Amino acid sequence: MDFLSQTYIALRGPTGAPQSAVDTIAKLSDRLSPSTLLADRRAAVLALKGLTRDCKADVGDRALPGLIQVLQDDAEVDPDIGKAVLETLHHLCEVDETAKDKEKDREISFKHTDYFLQDELATHTLFKLLHGSHFYIRYSALQLLSTLLQNKRSAVQSHFLKASNAASSIMAVLEDKREIIRNESIATIQSLTSQSPDIQKVLAFEGAFEKLFEIVTREGGIEGDVIVHDVLRCVDGLLRFNSSNQSYFRGTSLPTLLCSFLLFPSKLQPQDAPPQEFALQFWDPKKAANASLVIGIMGMLIGSKGTTSQETHVFVRCLLELALASNAPTSLKTQALRLLPSNLAFPLADVVVTPYMPVPETNGEEWDRLEPASALDVLVELALHGEYNGLYGGNRLKDPLDLRAAALSVVGNFVCKDEIKQAIVQAMLPPEESTNAPAVSPLLHALCLPPSSSLNIANLMTTHFATLLFSHLLSSSPRSKSFARSIKPSFSASSAEQSQGQFFVPADGMPSSANVAEPENEDEDAPQSLLQLLSENLSLCFLARSRVDSVNEREVREWDRLIVGYLCLLVQWLWEDAKSVREFLDAGGLGILVEPINQTAETDSLVPGLCAFLLGVCYEFNREPGEITRSTIHAIISRLTVDALVGHITRVREDDCFKSVGPDCMVLLWPTSSSSSSGALASNQRAQEQEGEIWFDWAFVDFWKSNQYAVQRALGSDPNSLTTSSGPSAESMMLIGSLRDVIRAQAEEIDVLKSKLKDLSAGVTEVNELKSRVGELESVIQAAEEKRKSVEKEQDDLLVLLDEMSTKRRRDKERMKQAGLEVSEDEDEADEEVDEEDGDGE
Repeated sequence: MDFLSQTYIALRGPTGAPQSAVDTIAKLSDRLSPSTLLADRRAAVLALKGLTRDCKADVGDRALPGLIQVLQDDAEVDPDIGKAVLETLHHLCEVDETAKDKEKDREISFKHTDYFLQDELATHTLFKLLHGSHFYIRYSALQLLSTLLQNKRSAVQSHFLKASNAASSIMAVLEDKREIIRNESIATIQSLTSQSPDIQKVLAFEGAFEKLFEIVTREGGIEGDVIVHDVLRCVDGLLRFNSSNQSYFRGTSLPTLLCSFLLFPSKLQPQDAPPQEFALQFWDPKKAANASLVIGIMGMLIGSKGTTSQETHVFVRCLLELALASNAPTSLKTQALRLLPSNLAFPLADVVVTPYMPVPETNGEEWDRLEPASALDVLVELALHGEYNGLYGGNRLKDPLDLRAAALSVVGNFVCKDEIKQAIVQAMLPPEESTNAPAVSPLLHALCLPPSSSLNIANLMTTHFATLLFSHLLSSSPRSKSFARSIKPSFSASSAEQSQGQFFVPADGMPSSANVAEPENEDEDAPQSLLQLLSENLSLCFLARSRVDSVNEREVREWDRLIVGYLCLLVQWLWEDAKSVREFLDAGGLGILVEPINQTAETDSLVPGLCAFLLGVCYEFNREPGEITRSTIHAIISRLTVDALVGHITRVREDDCFKSVGPDCMVLLWPTSSSSSSGALASNQRAQEQEGEIWFDWAFVDFWKSNQYAVQRALGSDPNSLTTSSGPSAESMMLIGSLRDVIRAQAEEIDVLKSKLKDLSAGVTEVNELKSRVGELESVIQAAEEKRKSVEKEQDDLLVLLDEMSTKRRRDKERMKQAGLEVSEDEDEADEEVDEEDGDGE
């Protein structure tokens, strides 16, 4: 009580005079001085904490330096004052979204943040406090650190890299068993590592991946709560756009855990099917969101450099099985297919999958296992008829269409090599020695479906996707076009009425006879070629469209989409193929194209534009002799006028259905009938529940942009002139394709040789260092040898000198004896010893 009374009297002022908030803050700031008692400083901090709500700017201006000093000096000593000062600093730096003047509050908070981050010691103190075990100190420090990262992330990241204990402190709170601290630490790591490869590397080598995956495993894998989602996002942030971390991650045992999270066995043999617990799981939105992150990480590792072929094979198999043979949500299947790289070298035709289909009216609780088939066949079936063997083939929602478009892209990437295209198209031809018609493949069956008078959405969409698939097989492949001209489909009318569900049958059922061709009667006419059949179907589509009332916009739009599909296929087929152009013209194709150009409407730009483009292609590549010559087509072009045709072609690129298509965006949202009726519905309707539509794929859009101006120039050329196409010829395209394959193989070989050269260079460098060391030692030995020889020479000279002096001395002694002088006996004995030594030496 005495302490509180003294504090109150000190704050009240003399004789109880009233004080303003500024005066109170000033007195409390003075009490933060290190010269005051710890209890006084604690009381001052608590009082300032209460004033930050209403006097945030004044507290920051006057007390912030003292609060930072208290943080550095007292937070580790006294947990109570540490908690109070951390919370006070958090209130000063946090932006209050509920403030009346948000902009002013944001400015004040950022000002306080800048002041706090001026001295890196304050930030280092925060990291040091994370090492402690006190709950409120850790939690408050994490909150303040998160607020600083949100306001000035780059400055905090810079201080983190300079702090000696920062990484270990972050890892320490990540291991905290208290859930609230662990969750806060994960959010902090996400902000701390954002756009900072250096911090991502530091945390990775501190064991962040191992600790994060331990949390996921402990929380039950992808079945876990929101914390699992945050952890997986954190892992994704550490790996994405960081090749160093990806290499480190691949070197650990953690990649196999990604498959185990999805219940896919990482050591599954190619001939074995995955277990049913993987194929048929219970999915909820939370689990789907977690699985989406796991799939994203797997796709990232597939596309990165340094991934081993075995690891890539496991991930690709897992993604394919999830997309083609499981009951996973449609969005997950679409994501799995989109993550497969465009240059994937995976044997789709050799991998066998076992799809499943839900039993009708069981609400997804019972499933039929279908007959095993190759992954390539299942992909084609998925693109043609949709999910679950065409059970929802007429579904025009955006999500199912995205899945079919993804399957189409995977097939298109797989058949990018010319030999694969030729093999698939050639398989549609009858055997040379056989008189019976070959079995009609699902793709060919869907492509030749005759349009019915009444609109059938499922058939229409199947045929449209078939035109897109077949165009991939013919694009830039003269031999495939040659094989396609020889295709003469022959199937009964009853089989033509069936549009889906013909490729697979339940495992306990009997195969359908829809694909088995019936023998032809001798009285029947010879079967039409595929190109003639497509021309006839295009004419029937125009006829059916003309009978639809213009008020029925939806049905008109559906027919227009099918017509666009036929025209896109014909454009790519007839391009640089004079024989196909001749066959199309002989089948009455010229009349089919001219009528839509003449009867164009103001709102219709795609169909007339594509017809004008195809007319230009026919005019440009009509080089084979026949009844319809270039002069015949030139007369029609002159009547329609070149300017009008060029205008039609130009308006195609301006259409939203054309310019909205991108490499990863084929499915467009169905246009709403009126803005008033769509306002309330669009706000409440989720994106995946909206209807979608497909007009073009990116391959055709890219083809159009590359050749549009060549066709426009061709329309104005003289009928007797040579080809004006600026593009290469078919032979040149084949040569270019083969050269590209050679260059690609050589580039891969160069990369291998470079890696070997790098290894050899390292060895050569080591050899050079050893050689230089040997040279140095040799020079040292040579110098020592020269010095030894010099010393030996000096010794020899001294011995010679000593011998001469001994000889002279004996002569002198003999003379002295002869002269009668005395010679000591010691000298005589010494002389004798010298003589004996000289004798021994000799």
